[in-house]
Amino acid sequence: MSIENKVKNIFPAEADIPAEFRIHPVNQKEYLINGKLKLWKGPVREVPSPISVKTPKGLERKILGHYPMLGEKEALEALDAAAKAYDEGRGAWPRMSVEERITCLENFTARMKEKRAVIVNLLMWEIGKSLEDSAKEFDRTVDYIVDTIGALKELDRNSSRFCVNQGVIAQVKRSPQGVVLCMGPYNYPLNETFTTLIPALIMGNTVIFKPPRYGVLLHRPLLEAFRDSFPPGVVNTVYGEGRKLVTAIMRDGRVNVLAFIGSSRTADVIRRDHPKPHRLRCVLGLDAKNAAIILPDADLDLAVKECLTGALSFNGQRCTALKIIFVHTSCQNAFIEKFVTAMENLKIGMPWEKDVKLTPLPDDARVAYLADAIKDAGRRGAKVINEAGGAVNANFVYPAVVYPAKENMKVWREEQFGPLVPIAPFDNIRKPMDYVVSSNFGQQVSLFGYDAGRLAPLMDTLVNQVCRVNLNSQCQRGPDVLPFTGRKDSAEGTLSVSDALRVFSIRTLVAAKEDPRNKALINCIVRGRKSKFLSTDYIL
Repeated sequence: MSIENKVKNIFPAEADIPAEFRIHPVNQKEYLINGKLKLWKGPVREVPSPISVKTPKGLERKILGHYPMLGEKEALEALDAAAKAYDEGRGAWPRMSVEERITCLENFTARMKEKRAVIVNLLMWEIGKSLEDSAKEFDRTVDYIVDTIGALKELDRNSSRFCVNQGVIAQVKRSPQGVVLCMGPYNYPLNETFTTLIPALIMGNTVIFKPPRYGVLLHRPLLEAFRDSFPPGVVNTVYGEGRKLVTAIMRDGRVNVLAFIGSSRTADVIRRDHPKPHRLRCVLGLDAKNAAIILPDADLDLAVKECLTGALSFNGQRCTALKIIFVHTSCQNAFIEKFVTAMENLKIGMPWEKDVKLTPLPDDARVAYLADAIKDAGRRGAKVINEAGGAVNANFVYPAVVYPAKENMKVWREEQFGPLVPIAPFDNIRKPMDYVVSSNFGQQVSLFGYDAGRLAPLMDTLVNQVCRVNLNSQCQRGPDVLPFTGRKDSAEGTLSVSDALRVFSIRTLVAAKEDPRNKALINCIVRGRKSKFLSTDYIL
């Protein structure tokens, strides 16, 4: 069967959906504020799946349910609850010992594991992520929580002793920032949301959590776990139109930290709404336009394998995706032939199908954008060089390889965030290097080659332009113990298991002059366990 026919027949009939993966509507009316699941009686938003089904009337989008469309009043109620739970640092949660907060998070994690099957299924249906990748996202998130707990134990152990310097006794630890607004992305609605939510919580902050527009319902199974695992007001959820809810929350001025993963344009708008910008700390994961550079001595089979995964894993809907590939002219024909052949062997289909690699897209607007970007490249001298490249069926878009990508095209600078692969030839290494240097983004780059004399100076320049240089491998986030950040418009703050604990907290200390009365006072407090902060307890 031709690729075009495969695209035309990609969607199943209802009866063809395996019983274990069929979805039951999630008509959510609950939202969590101040430790209570409140029942919403107002307007709701319907949730269409990226997956359509065949009917006698033609293709119809599968409807997954609905969620509440809260208003400004409910948004400010959530902010009131978070602010009250923090209580300027006097609340039960920020004053808990590290060990007590860890216990709460461990209880939550146990409850979360019980919901694995339903969350994985919702991930598939809400955003079109394959069963394999949806399961990986859930399991990786659980691992992240476990690793975060371990990192906090280590951090606390290192600060469990006093230091004496120049006649001053001090104990330095980390304290929470206050109220955190967490907003995650739709491409990793569970994992990347939790990479900010979990460290924010465990460091003693209180949280208002707004799920992304695509990937809302999959958080519903966790509401009871949040309610039962943390004190009232520590975790609060809001649903609805971001402009309305987030604007109201930010303009109030009580949010201390904005944790946002999405576009830089949206982040700028949100941040500008805060009336006290110097009090606002921002933890931002933003845009990226990561490049691969294929040098003359590259192992082409390896480069093709890594670039294919890097460009098209989850349909290219990753900030770490390879979004433009520079290939030296001496090997461009061989690389392109191998790349297109390998791409045409990728399985297209529904998320639950075994070994599927290309699935429907959740964002309707993205489907239209990709078509426009392909037309723009065509008008400016590029061609789609693979069979059926850019073919569309409802929300499925077959990948398009565009060659040669040029500076006057949208695909050159704009982040396509989808299955569109621009390839640009180069003779002089200055072309791809100038591209990275002049880019508005500075997350990662991939270098393919083995000539140490050529690679070393490139690497030494690139580490001053991006925050991760990948040698003979695709761009990626993991392992989570490594720093994940970016330069320029790509990020603010660093997210790794240990770095995230620091970014959602601040170093604070208790200090006293080294005299007998102060020594006696400190000993009394520590030995009598009168303080949660001033303590030499050692967590095993």
